Amino acid sequence: MPGRFTLSTAILLALTASAVAADPIRIGVNEPLTGAFAASGTYVVNGAKIAADEINAKGGVLGRPIELVIEDNKSNPTEAAAVAEKLITSDKTPVMMGAWGSSLTLAVMPKLMDYETPMLVETSSSGKITTSGNPYVFRISPPSSLEAETFAPIADKLALKKVDFLVLNNDFGRGAAADFGKMLKGKGVEVGLVETMDQGAQDMTAQLSKLKSSDSDTIMITSSVDQLVLLFKQMAALGMKKRVITTGGSQNPDQIIAQAGSAAEGTMHLTTFLPWMPGKTPSPEATDYFIAQWKKRGFQFAGVTESFRGYDGIRTIAHAIEKAGSAEPAAITKAFWSVDFTGLNGPIRFAKTGPAGKESGQSKPDVYLIEIKDGAVVVPTL
Repeated sequence: MPGRFTLSTAILLALTASAVAADPIRIGVNEPLTGAFAASGTYVVNGAKIAADEINAKGGVLGRPIELVIEDNKSNPTEAAAVAEKLITSDKTPVMMGAWGSSLTLAVMPKLMDYETPMLVETSSSGKITTSGNPYVFRISPPSSLEAETFAPIADKLALKKVDFLVLNNDFGRGAAADFGKMLKGKGVEVGLVETMDQGAQDMTAQLSKLKSSDSDTIMITSSVDQLVLLFKQMAALGMKKRVITTGGSQNPDQIIAQAGSAAEGTMHLTTFLPWMPGKTPSPEATDYFIAQWKKRGFQFAGVTESFRGYDGIRTIAHAIEKAGSAEPAAITKAFWSVDFTGLNGPIRFAKTGPAGKESGQSKPDVYLIEIKDGAVVVPTL
């Protein structure tokens, strides 16, 4: 009898251990699925799902499947912070990805400090995100300062003389105007008007009329894709002929072509992914796989310029968990510093940035300039 009890107990313990080992590792996903940035947030989430499915098909991480716990921050900073708290305290996610917009991510960051939980930032570009002293932040998208730095040699070839700005009136837009303006002034380029617009604005003719009257040769614009479509149509209606360059990497050029038509002709865009030319990307095989999976799911090609961020974001988190050998927040935070692999837009490895002892992690993706020409995306010859 004792022997039988011992054997039964051993079997029960083994089965329990197996069940525990198979429990999913939950990853919080905090993105805008409604509101002004809904289209972009949905793209990111769908890219994240492709990564999760790929990882799970290969056996998961640490022998466990990963489970995405997806929440809508409604394109609102207050909601983004509430979502983060829910994901950490109620859903028990040891790591998160988010939160698309800079204002959304900045609103989440105090929660990361409060609960000592890491977050992979896949899109936001405000410099404050990695310079404010938050050791739980790891970003794979370029801050506007890095984007401006990468654009500097291109600016020389474009022979810019005077540049005006039209940007969102938030951390994303104002930060871009400040960082690009500083870089351009350092190169002897005159910086003229800096016009702002609300993220939900539909009529920008007042700002555009001022910019049309300016003697600048170029307008740099920072906004989301839906607003860019409206802007290009309104610029065409006003007969504006100046060079246009958008920043922030969230433009979806194919969507702009489809929705703005000839109004988008000649516009230039800074982006961090070249899905139109897979062979020129840092990891052509991975790019081909991702695009094939995206199309297989019935999604429009236009979405890949943002969805890849969600794909790389979840893959980066999976690498950190694997290196941590644990699904505990502290171990994952530490392991992010050891991540080193090639993402769809370049090597993903984190350099320390921010105040000593409280550094955030910043990766350095590739940045490209593309142009819409004859209704197609091309890399301009400069």
